[in-house]
Amino acid sequence: MQFSIKNNWFSNVRGDLLAGIVVALALIPEAIAFSIIAGVDPKVGLYASFCIAVIIAFVGGRPGMISAATGAMALLMVTLVKEHGLEYLLAATLLTGVFQIIAGYIKIGSLMRFVSRSVVTGFVNALAILIFLAQLPELNLANPGVTWHVYAVTAAGLGIIYLFPYLTKSIPSPLVTIVVLTIIAIVLDLPIRTVADMGELPDTLPVFLWPDVPLNLETLWIILPYSLSLAMVGLLESLMTATIIDDLTDTPSDKNRECKGQGIANIGSGLLGGMAGCAMIGQSVINVKSGGRGRLSTLSAGIFLLLMVVFLDEMVGQIPMAALVAVMIMVSIGTFSWESLKNLRTHPKSTSMVMIVTVIVTVFTHNLAWGVFVGVLLAAINFANKVAQFKYVKSELSEDGTTRTYTAVGQVFFASADKFVEFFDFKEVIDKVVIDLTQAHFWDITSVSALDKVVIKFRREGTEVELIGLNEASATIVDRFAVHDKPDAVDKLMDH
Repeated sequence: MQFSIKNNWFSNVRGDLLAGIVVALALIPEAIAFSIIAGVDPKVGLYASFCIAVIIAFVGGRPGMISAATGAMALLMVTLVKEHGLEYLLAATLLTGVFQIIAGYIKIGSLMRFVSRSVVTGFVNALAILIFLAQLPELNLANPGVTWHVYAVTAAGLGIIYLFPYLTKSIPSPLVTIVVLTIIAIVLDLPIRTVADMGELPDTLPVFLWPDVPLNLETLWIILPYSLSLAMVGLLESLMTATIIDDLTDTPSDKNRECKGQGIANIGSGLLGGMAGCAMIGQSVINVKSGGRGRLSTLSAGIFLLLMVVFLDEMVGQIPMAALVAVMIMVSIGTFSWESLKNLRTHPKSTSMVMIVTVIVTVFTHNLAWGVFVGVLLAAINFANKVAQFKYVKSELSEDGTTRTYTAVGQVFFASADKFVEFFDFKEVIDKVVIDLTQAHFWDITSVSALDKVVIKFRREGTEVELIGLNEASATIVDRFAVHDKPDAVDKLMDH
């Protein structure tokens, strides 16, 4: 226990604290922007980011991962806020947390093993593209306040980010970039947008409050669909992000604990006037790239965020948006799996297609849940198709010509059941058929129904049928659901 606390909290104090400062600076404009998307005051997103980051540092299952208010969650809140107001959003946030805690206890996190590597890669690449696209408005000359100075500052920022590590890696280059460019922008009085232009920063600490909504079924029916959507999208994005950070740090995480942690954090956010949130891939990558590894980095990011917006609001407000754009471009470049482009030539076409489809759906819908859902579905179809093809039935006639032995090899399930039946010759006049299933496995009711069909068709022709070699798992499902060995088998098969 003592080793675990030291390893999770104090094994990388300096790196975690410096990374926390960088993440906090990057969180401020993001939280304000997401608040605007949701249609609420900027302090709602900022309080949420502080609260979620601090709580998840203690109860989350993935050390070093950053959770806060996110765009994916904000988009789901728009209609609720517009039609019913902030108080109902806070109530929905509390219910979202309850659903996520329940999901953790029923071990929803374990379902991540069904997400293939190609889907994860597609998810990562889509997020990298979305992070980059989100920076384009700050670089669009058609937008007010965007001048050539923005391009110069952004280019300078990227130069510092990638060149400063050659001098020293003791200080995160994104932090140096933000500090240096802020000083230059102030000294030269550059005409560029700053964090203060994004929205007014809060000047007070968050306080406990209970949503002012009627406690009745009508309220429940209003917030229920939003809470379910928020819980699902939040968990999906958090678990996918945890998988990515697992790979980046080569360390494991507890996905089910993460589900519970996200729920507790969202309940805390709702009780302090914040919106629902989840893990953030961009800020998590910034944290890792800046040297953050432990829970202290997540905690410090939340605390520094609150201190900056409440007590250092004037200084933070002068940070040029172009400096933060440079940091986020660095994140998008570092997040994108460039190796996946080279693998398009060598990986199976079906695998590459899953990755590409995941990217396309995610980018065009801006909905991470839809992208992953379609990717998992396509991967499952490809898998079922491949497994279904790895099957054949060979036959051998006895020397006396009275018995034919069919030997089935492979997996028999809903996708291969029809093909299994096609291998048998029911018109052959023969006394006995032996079906050897030693090298076959029956997975579902559809496969059992196919076996019933084969046995009963042979018996209709007056042929004796013997089944041999069923393994224990297959025998269990066949004994339970098969009808060929029951009275009135033919009638039962017709009803099956």
